[in-house]
Amino acid sequence: MKLLTAVLVLFAAAAIAGVAQPHFARSADTTAAKTITVGGDGSVETVPDRAAFSFTVTSTADTARTALAKNGVAADAVVAALKGAKVQTSGLSLDPRLDDRGAAILGYTASTTVTADAELAQAGPLIDAAVAAGATGVSGPSFSASDRTALYAQALKEAVADARTKATALAGAAGLTLGGVQSVAEGSASYPQPVFAAPAGAATKLVPGTETIDATVTVTFAAAG
Repeated sequence: MKLLTAVLVLFAAAAIAGVAQPHFARSADTTAAKTITVGGDGSVETVPDRAAFSFTVTSTADTARTALAKNGVAADAVVAALKGAKVQTSGLSLDPRLDDRGAAILGYTASTTVTADAELAQAGPLIDAAVAAGATGVSGPSFSASDRTALYAQALKEAVADARTKATALAGAAGLTLGGVQSVAEGSASYPQPVFAAPAGAATKLVPGTETIDATVTVTFAAAG
């Protein structure tokens, strides 16, 4: 009986001590992190150094087989004239030629289109050579810059710098201190300016104009204050 009483006394003392003892718990930090998100723009202007054209040759014959064969010879002559260019067949067609009523087949027309990409300095002479070799249609030009990748990377750097400038201004206006970059998202667009191709004398000359390579980014910065 005495042993039981002693145990009960000790248990009661421990319980009282537990109630009297303060408990320390970590309170969750509910303060939301401050951030500033802005868009940045960058652009680089360049003069294109390459041009691409499409050349078409068209042939007619009484039969489909003869029209295709005849057109193949004509296309080969044009391709041979495009020396120094990157050439690719981009179109091939064969169509019947009908009478005015659309009832009878009078023959067949075959067409082949090839695309040539070359350095800008070679483009004019290549046009003249292709036409002299039998090309009956020319379309283009499509200008491009061979160092586009490096130029776009430069435009991206300018876009990020522009975003930082904007974020710094916003932070100052809001009484905050700008921190490090939290995230970056990329978006881009390139807008070539109008270009012109015009004959001058015996040779075709091209005026490439300029091309603007644009880059846009969205950057989130940490902020404190």
